[in-house]
Amino acid sequence: MARQVAAGPFGMAHAASGEVVPPRVRGTKLGINVVQQIVNDIVRGALPPGSTLSPENELCDQFGVSRTVIRESVKVVQEKGLVRIEHGRGTQVTDPRQWNLLDDVVLTAIIAHDANLSFLDELVATRTALEADMAAAAARSHTHEDRLRISGALELMRSKINNVPEFGAADAHFHDMVMAASRNRLGRAIVNSIHDKARGSMRYHGEYNEAVMLRTLAEHQAVHDAVLAGDAEGAAAAMRAHIVGSWNRRRPNLDADQPATAARKRAR
Repeated sequence: MARQVAAGPFGMAHAASGEVVPPRVRGTKLGINVVQQIVNDIVRGALPPGSTLSPENELCDQFGVSRTVIRESVKVVQEKGLVRIEHGRGTQVTDPRQWNLLDDVVLTAIIAHDANLSFLDELVATRTALEADMAAAAARSHTHEDRLRISGALELMRSKINNVPEFGAADAHFHDMVMAASRNRLGRAIVNSIHDKARGSMRYHGEYNEAVMLRTLAEHQAVHDAVLAGDAEGAAAAMRAHIVGSWNRRRPNLDADQPATAARKRAR
């Protein structure tokens, strides 16, 4: 006979025996967690290319979810390009060249596990090329309304010079206003997507201080002036110098700790 369950306070249910029955977690949330974990395991190399995911029953035990959740989750991972489902051969991890690098979950995982910063270097190079081109386009075709928005964004940065979080947000807003003035919708969407995910990494955005913010403001001023002057070449050069220069200044030096690490090993 099925147990009778009555709703209790805070959404908790109580069986007729008095046993507390935990509220059911929505399948969608469970699936999201499974997808994220599988993607992370693949990206960090725990599941290398060519390897096969564990059978469904083992994945069910591992994640504590039903076969339905596992099947749906694996299909989602396949849509992201990280696995290939082959009947009779299981679910195989694909070559990284097949991954959808612009997918939010994949991009976040890659940035999180980018040990040698090679992916962040590629991200900065891509962002530089796109934003420099869009700055040039903005200089050639901006409207009066664009001028007001770009100037307003620069003044917003200036007003937030003593507030690090708000300065960072104003910085991103300035870039977005320049991109919006270019009318390059695809380029703007790509940059905003990759930049938003990268900003979640401390190794990408570094630390702000007064000197950094003042230099950043001056570099944005140069972009602003070139765009509003209609100087396409100058706008592209100023944007390129800002993005590349800023990354070179804040990029972690992965070799800096090597002598200290070697000394510690010799002392053991």
